[in-house]
Parts: sequence; structure tokens; C-alpha cells
Amino acid sequence: MGRFEGKVALITGAASGIGAACALRFAEEGAALAGLDLQDPVGDDWKRAVELAPESCFELADVREDARLAEVVAAVRERLGRIDVLVNSAGVAGGGAVHQATPEDWDFVLDVNLKGTYLTSHHVLPVMLEQQSGNIVNIASVEGLEGFAGGSSYNASKGGVVLLTRNMAIDYGRKGIRVNAVCPGFIDTPMFRTVFDMEAVKSIREEIREAHQLGRFGKPVEIANAVLFLASDEASFVTGVALPVDGGYTAGHRFSITKLMGLE
Repeated sequence: MGRFEGKVALITGAASGIGAACALRFAEEGAALAGLDLQDPVGDDWKRAVELAPESCFELADVREDARLAEVVAAVRERLGRIDVLVNSAGVAGGGAVHQATPEDWDFVLDVNLKGTYLTSHHVLPVMLEQQSGNIVNIASVEGLEGFAGGSSYNASKGGVVLLTRNMAIDYGRKGIRVNAVCPGFIDTPMFRTVFDMEAVKSIREEIREAHQLGRFGKPVEIANAVLFLASDEASFVTGVALPVDGGYTAGHRFSITKLMGLE
């Protein structure tokens, strides 16, 4: 029997990347799935997940739309009976220095990454409160833990997700609901490739890769594994954490001293 047999996981941003990888891992552990995204699923992860969990459903929805999210959560509950896990994975890239970022761009990034996390949680939490149980895992970022040049709106949105996570852990812990965040490093997803395949950014790709102490970018499944742990009973005494899963990106800085020690 899988760790999530008989449980239901609602995953936003489930069409691709980290969200789709999470869907597959939860399905492999026995969960029924409710996926939510602006686009239809791409790639094999969601297809394989549904093969494992045929009762699952997928809804086209925008995490910025309050009324639509209310409909989706009600439909998921009616179809699958409950919601045990919420993974807030929907997100967009964005940035620019503050004097360059337009108010429209700023609002777009904050609305998807931060407000979308709030809105989805806002509609799922009453279900979990009625159940007196639940797990929420928010996908933040290493850029929510420390600054990154030119990432004003994205950094602000993910930093907000980290503090929102901690606040929710305080508010709902006595109701049997745990809330945690995963802070990925740079992960090889469609969104990552859209940004780092841009001509202006290609020159710093290797520099950023080298900033990860493991010397590589991460894989979506490596984030999904951390999400699965935080939502599982193995993490039953874990709430309010912002867990870096970043190949050592936030561990510190590596200089030529490692070469002198024979470690490179």
C-alpha cells in the first residue's frame, strides 16, 4: 500500500514541470489527484499519473480567479470526497530592477505566485478544517530566502510565500493542518528553459549552475520527492519550515580554496 492510499491531492500548476512531477509521485504512492492549470497537461508525467490513479481529474483554471477556484474546489470535493493535500505549485517567472519593472508586470508576478497561493489555500482550508486534518506544501524558491540580481518581483513574491507559509503553520497547527514550503534551487523545467534559453541570459547559465555546490541544476522529481515527504506522515512533526532543495545553492560560497584542498 502506498503512503497516500485513500487520500486526495490537489496540485496547482500540474500541467508541467514541478507540479506534474508532484502529481506523478503522489499517484505512485496511491493518491487520487486533482490537477489545476491554465493549460492542458504536457509531457508524460500527468499521463502516467492518471494511469496510476484513473479516478483523478484535471481542471483548467487561473489561480488568480477567486470565483473559479471556489468552483474547482467544490467540484473536486464532490467528485473525490475530500482534499488531504494541497500543493501550491503554480508560478511564473519575472523580474527586472525596481525602476524597470512596470506596475503591470509587478502585479502579474505577485498575483500568480503569492496571491494565487493565498487564494487556493483560502478555498481549500475550510475543507481541511472540517476534516480536522490536511497538509499544504507551497512551492517557494531559494529566491524567497536570499536576493538574486534583477529579480525584484519574483524575489518579493517568493519571500511572501515563505512568510505566508509560516503564518499559516501558526494559525492552523492546532487544527491538525501542517503547512510547509519547499524552496527549490534552479530546476530544469519548461519555465526554466524559457528564461535561460534567452540570448541575454545564456552567458550566465553556467555561472548559476556552478553556484550549486553539486555542480548541476535540479530535476523536477527531486523537488517532488521533498514535497511528498513534507506531506507524508514521516514529517508529522514538521510544520512552518522553508526547506531548501537546491543542490547547496544557499549553503554558502565556494572559492578556489577547494582546489587547494584537492576537492575539485
